[in-house]
Amino acid sequence: MTNDKGAGAPLSAVSVAKKYRIALEDAKAIVAEHGDDAKAIHKAARRIAA
Repeated sequence: MTNDKGAGAPLSAVSVAKKYRIALEDAKAIVAEHGDDAKAIHKAARRIAA
């Protein structure tokens, strides 16, 4: 069994919403806006969660 997701895998909106306890709609917007830039996704999610 192999897992295709690794450290370089794009973040999903569901995982971002759960990690930062934000609305799924907000997480979807963040992921759509920032694409594969995980650092920018985390930064934006932290701003909303605060």
